[in-house]
Amino acid sequence: MILTLAEAKNFLKVDADITDDDLLIQNLIDAAETHLINAVDYKFDNTNSLAKLYVSVLVNDYYNNRSSTQETSVKTRETLQSILLQLQYCYSET
Repeated sequence: MILTLAEAKNFLKVDADITDDDLLIQNLIDAAETHLINAVDYKFDNTNSLAKLYVSVLVNDYYNNRSSTQETSVKTRETLQSILLQLQYCYSET
């Protein structure tokens, strides 16, 4: 696991005591981690700060842009692409 529920809620600025969205946030974490593992072909743990940032930003985007009419911001997209390229370069075996 790269990112815990508590870390994700902190990044999202969701009060730790509010549990209404915990299942949703956990599902978003799982999806973001799977996305990263599939993109890089490497299983990260919670000690890699770039992987943690990537998952955090992606979870934030998933969580805050749940409407099908909203798009990922250019800044978010560029941030994710930059981090992903670095991780692919460092960890991909192909």
